[in-house]
Amino acid sequence: MGFFKEFKAFAMRGNVMDMAVGVVVGGAFSKIVTSLVNDVVMPALSLVTGRINLADLAYTMPATQAGEPIVLHYGQFLQNILDFVLIALSIFIVIRIINRFHKKKEEAPAPAPSREEVLLGEIRDLLQEKQAACAQDATDGERI
Repeated sequence: MGFFKEFKAFAMRGNVMDMAVGVVVGGAFSKIVTSLVNDVVMPALSLVTGRINLADLAYTMPATQAGEPIVLHYGQFLQNILDFVLIALSIFIVIRIINRFHKKKEEAPAPAPSREEVLLGEIRDLLQEKQAACAQDATDGERI
């Protein structure tokens, strides 16, 4: 029973739950970027390259003795690299925007204390001075 309690404590920890949410959101975000690459970027790129579909690029090596040629699909590899670069760029931009919002929050000056807070601070300081003076008088009285 100890194993299951330990697993439950691990699974319900805040970091694990945050990571799980991140994985789910990341999967959905990956689908969006993949669609962007496949449906927008690649067709536009094929216009520039003369209607060549990058994913279809392949190199066929000579047939083996069994008669089957070996095909290297390097176009799909290049498309996956493009997917990765766009996902990394998108995440970088989102994190950069979030960091700017955090900096603005940190740079915001603290609001000036209200009149009541200033007055309470002065009263506190006076009480501390009075208490320090009384403590000093008590120590001076013991020395006599």
